[in-house]
Amino acid sequence: MSANLAAPPPTDGLSARELDTLSVLVSPPHICVRITELLGSPRSNARAVGEVIAQDPSLTARLLRLVNSSFYGYRSRIDTVSRAVAVVGNTAVHNLAIAVSAVKSFSDIPNDLVNMDTFWRHGVYCGLIARACGQRVGVLHPERLFVGGLLHDLGSLVLYQTRPDACRETLLIAAGDEAVLYQAELEAFGFSHAELGGKLMTHWGLPEALSDAVACHHAPSAARLAPLEAAILHVAEALANRSRIGAFTEHPAEQTALEETAWGTIGLPDPETASEELILEADRHFLETVSLVCPPRRAAAGGRR
Repeated sequence: MSANLAAPPPTDGLSARELDTLSVLVSPPHICVRITELLGSPRSNARAVGEVIAQDPSLTARLLRLVNSSFYGYRSRIDTVSRAVAVVGNTAVHNLAIAVSAVKSFSDIPNDLVNMDTFWRHGVYCGLIARACGQRVGVLHPERLFVGGLLHDLGSLVLYQTRPDACRETLLIAAGDEAVLYQAELEAFGFSHAELGGKLMTHWGLPEALSDAVACHHAPSAARLAPLEAAILHVAEALANRSRIGAFTEHPAEQTALEETAWGTIGLPDPETASEELILEADRHFLETVSLVCPPRRAAAGGRR
């Protein structure tokens, strides 16, 4: 289903200050700060980045399992982080490190507002569709679209932590429809979880184009730097919501609103066929990828989303 979705309004005055303040509240994991600083240094190389990441054994293990999984499909085994950096690249490892660290950082949010297992399943599934779509249209480094899809709703977690009562109201209004939730947030806060997520990703040192795509994933025509990536995340989220295992709530949506120009921006000729193929691709990698990226929850019951 297509719809003319409202573009995010320009944030000014109190809303802009609140947006900046909320994004700064959530500091990036220390290890990611060090990687970001190192990548900006002339001394940066695969060995140096590997040594920094190796200081976090949990992150090291998850990254190595991920690059050795079917997600990448390399024939020979990659045994060290420095080798992973050499094979998939500094930027890819940096982005994946931030993504895995973000999942870990937010893993203990109580389930009174949101079922965190469902939240991260939705993110992983959306990321797999986005990556597959990027591969089909020749996006450079399509694994960054996986990171964008995984973290596209990160702003929601900050709002759940800082404004739980207001979020409870917007979630009730949305009744499981993300497009409705987006509009409810604009009315309640003057900005949305998408814009907050984009700000947060910029603050954490992710590429500006990826931050722009996340900020505009509900209104991709508003993207300034990355309209293609924003359209891909927009479509990926809609397709994920039609899936039983990747939906925003425990129940998949029969209809999902799409901005009318999104498929045209992406450029795949047959959206219906492409949708089926992208969902099948996500299904193929989902169970392995979600087990590698997301830590097990100590308490998975009780979420309302």
